Amino acid sequence: MNHFKPNDTSIDIEPLKRRVSFAEYHPNEQEPPPHQHQPNNNSVPLLLQPSYARSKSVIFDELRNFRISLRWCALDHSSCAGKIISYATFIFFTIIVPLLASIFVEIPASAPEDDPISFNKLVQLPKSGLAIIAFFTLSGFFKRYGLRQLLFLDALQEDTTYVRRGYTRELEKAFRYLTCIILPCLFVELAHKIIFFSAVKFSAPHISPGLPLNSIVFVLVLLSWLYRTGVFLLVCVLFRLTCELQKLRFEGVHKLFEGCGSEAGVIFKEHVRIRRQLWDTSHRYRFFIIGCVVTITISQLGALLLVLASKSDKTFFNSGDLVICSAVQLSGFFLCILGATRITHRAQGIVAIATRWHMLVTEASSESKQCKARVSEGLASDSDSDDSSNIHVSVIPSQLSSFQTRQTLVTYLQHNQRGITVYGYSLDRRFLHTLFAFEFSLVLWILSRVVVLS
Repeated sequence: MNHFKPNDTSIDIEPLKRRVSFAEYHPNEQEPPPHQHQPNNNSVPLLLQPSYARSKSVIFDELRNFRISLRWCALDHSSCAGKIISYATFIFFTIIVPLLASIFVEIPASAPEDDPISFNKLVQLPKSGLAIIAFFTLSGFFKRYGLRQLLFLDALQEDTTYVRRGYTRELEKAFRYLTCIILPCLFVELAHKIIFFSAVKFSAPHISPGLPLNSIVFVLVLLSWLYRTGVFLLVCVLFRLTCELQKLRFEGVHKLFEGCGSEAGVIFKEHVRIRRQLWDTSHRYRFFIIGCVVTITISQLGALLLVLASKSDKTFFNSGDLVICSAVQLSGFFLCILGATRITHRAQGIVAIATRWHMLVTEASSESKQCKARVSEGLASDSDSDDSSNIHVSVIPSQLSSFQTRQTLVTYLQHNQRGITVYGYSLDRRFLHTLFAFEFSLVLWILSRVVVLS
């Protein structure tokens, strides 16, 4: 067991009138003095500019990727013409193209014996269903909030440089996740559609036989898949991004327990602000989360039942659509659920950190009014990577908050430890265990039905 000297290091804990800055945790970074010339805002990233003014001409605007994606997906609702184009594109690629492609497809007599049409029609429903849920979720967002308010950029004015820099990195990483999911699936979808369209034939009434209908439908079907997948995954990335912002803020709260600024009132105000934004996030995305869980569950179980009940051989030709559809659905689902459970776990873990902080400060204040205590063994007992272990607290008893104030703060945190919720139910690890048990039970039931029918 390690032994620490009682007067090794001391940090004075004083009530501060200003919001705590984490500049001391970055020794290589120093804030410029007020009298020095400040750099031009055009050379400073948007999230680090004091004014946070929206500018489409600034090359360092971190929202440019989101705006470009919204325009390419025809989701720009900033004008009346943009809304009309957005709804027309949505109806065309989400409803009309899949419907016509399913109606007018035919299998020539020379095609392989495996029937790909039944599986192809099956995946159109969940693809369009998830796209419809995501599209109306985004439409509701743009109607009530702007993109900046949706991503809580305006609220970043109250955050520290540590949180703003971390959020800037998360904005850059968001589209990497989107690209890493879409590009591999796009290549597989392209290969499958080439094989599929080389074996089937499309015929429509009142269409000239000389028109290359197969080529036209091939391009439209591929664009429809890209549109529906992009809209669904874009909402998933937005949800994960808001969860990462709250995770950074909880890390900031963890730092408040480490020394300077460890005043119960400051911690309480910061936690109330985080709780309010967590409630806003839960309220905005609850319809999307429930709709996705129900749609993906029905889709996966229906596909499992259809595949197991089918007597034909399963090949990439007739089952490739199911594989790609399942990969996209599960990728978006895990982006949302894992992001929600991580932030909920952080919210629940803050109680243990506050309790240990309260115990250490109380113990140090009871030893002597003039001695300085350093306690770290109590903080090293929890090895969970999500908790702030190795927190060293050195206190001067005369400058501590009162015992009753700290106890009230701990009690408040114990009764407000929920993170992301859906109609009052926390999306935590217990939710994941319950969901897995429910899904596994349905899978076993389907397997039993298939065995009985066969």
